[in-house]
Amino acid sequence: MVEADAMTVVTPTLDPSLPRRYSDFDTLVEAMEYAAQGKRGANFFNARGDLIQSVTWTELRNRAETIGRKLTKLGFEKGDRIALIAETSANFVAFFMGCQYASVLPVPLPLPTSFGGKVGYVSQLRMQMESCEANGIMAPEFMGEMIAEATEGMDMIFSGAMDDYLAVEGDGELRLPVKEDLAYLQYSSGSTRFPHGVSVTHQSLLANTHGMGFHGVKLIDEDRCVSWLPFYHDMGLVGTLLTTITCQVSVDFIPTEEFARRPLSWLRVISQNKGTLTYSPTFGFDICARRAAMRSSAMEGLDLSSVRVAGIGAEMIRPDVLKRFHDTFGEIGFSEKAFLPSYGLAECTLGVSFGKVGVGIEVDLVEEASLTGDRHLLVNGSEDNPRMRKVVNCGTPLPEYDIEIRNEDDNVLPENHVGRVFLRGISVMREYFNDPETTRAVLSPEGWLDTGDMGYMKDGDIYIVGRAKDMIIVNGKNHWPQDIEWAAEQINGIKTGDVAAISVPGENAEEVPMVLVQCRISDVAERTKLIEDIRKQIQASTGVTSLIELVSPRALPRTSSGKLSRTKARNAYLSGNLQALAS
Repeated sequence: MVEADAMTVVTPTLDPSLPRRYSDFDTLVEAMEYAAQGKRGANFFNARGDLIQSVTWTELRNRAETIGRKLTKLGFEKGDRIALIAETSANFVAFFMGCQYASVLPVPLPLPTSFGGKVGYVSQLRMQMESCEANGIMAPEFMGEMIAEATEGMDMIFSGAMDDYLAVEGDGELRLPVKEDLAYLQYSSGSTRFPHGVSVTHQSLLANTHGMGFHGVKLIDEDRCVSWLPFYHDMGLVGTLLTTITCQVSVDFIPTEEFARRPLSWLRVISQNKGTLTYSPTFGFDICARRAAMRSSAMEGLDLSSVRVAGIGAEMIRPDVLKRFHDTFGEIGFSEKAFLPSYGLAECTLGVSFGKVGVGIEVDLVEEASLTGDRHLLVNGSEDNPRMRKVVNCGTPLPEYDIEIRNEDDNVLPENHVGRVFLRGISVMREYFNDPETTRAVLSPEGWLDTGDMGYMKDGDIYIVGRAKDMIIVNGKNHWPQDIEWAAEQINGIKTGDVAAISVPGENAEEVPMVLVQCRISDVAERTKLIEDIRKQIQASTGVTSLIELVSPRALPRTSSGKLSRTKARNAYLSGNLQALAS
């Protein structure tokens, strides 16, 4: 693989020598073998927009085969799991693909930079590795101490950095997969205490990347992808890495942590390489517009006229943020028609529905009562009505999917009725790995997946209005409330059941995590200290920065069976019926 120097150039956008195939392969290995016959590949940049490394799919294929032989030589068996720390690098891509050549399952997991602190990170890593029963790990060399701590006492076949694997003497035989085999496990929930690994087969993956490339973004020869999304996230892994391999597209990557420091590096790389495809949660567009407003010279030398598709997903889509992005960057060529709303989830590999390419954002004005459960039949109106809410059209489901909107009694609803979204299709997961109970809770014997999302259909398109499940999404990352609650319960004096983790509307309508804690302390100074202790504990354990409100004992609402009701707690707090104690 090539380290960038003054003479290094990015892999080409166009490659007339290799006709494009839209993921019409049985396995990821077959797709890699085909892409390796061409000239395209992956390129890695820093926050200044400098090229650090350029590697063709051919070079990555060769390195992947070498890694596959090392894995079988080490004694990894078919279906074994290797935790793979998701550094944005050619090493990650080569190792992920190397696992395919040995029929070993890579399990992408986040870097410590995406977390709140060493203790919380090591605990998260340990729990996810135990969940998937990993017997190997590959991580950057600088993480050696954390990896040793996280794997202490675990039965590892091998643990080390890329060079440690490559230094293994001798080679084993390749062990190639078939389409029914699992390709990888995806931990997308952000859960630390209760992790769920989504089992994705080669067949599901290739069906989904075909749908996204051919039907979703409608790939053309001139397309080039640019991404800052992390490889442990389904949108980053499947959307911007595996789809570019299986559909033979050159792609430019900026590490997520570099983007966080210098968001405009994303736009700089798009501009200099004439990127046409990119994807982000809403907050990525938001942070770029905010950063540009802080610097008068922010847009010097930038040209976004090449962008054909600016996809949005991973969280509720906020039209106001996208309008601000266009208002900011329209003067340097960005077209509002490039926005492409979509809907997806890891349990469906990634993509479920896509808007119309070249149309932009389409919204439905719906009365709030229809969206909060007070009424299920939609009532449309005008923007003059303060009770109206803009709901974004997330587009037409890919052809593979059957979709149903159901009510509380599991009856299928007609169009223009809000209910729970159920899906069935080739790309739906096989199971949550090693977790039959949770699998049964969301996946029926007939293959119907309960997404936990609320929405409605209109003229064949799907509109997502919220979540029936309690998941909290912050900056595109999912957080299970149970994890946050468990962290708070570790503080002395807080009992199990004293805590409810919810989300409340923040500035610009984004979600803000809030933790409601039943408090038995009367001294105001002690209450203030308790709030700070809870905040620090949650940050260290989960990486989440939360608002903390203390409430009276027995104030948190329960269901008829005595379980905590986060939905009722949230509604009570927002309506003013659940008052915070003085602190």
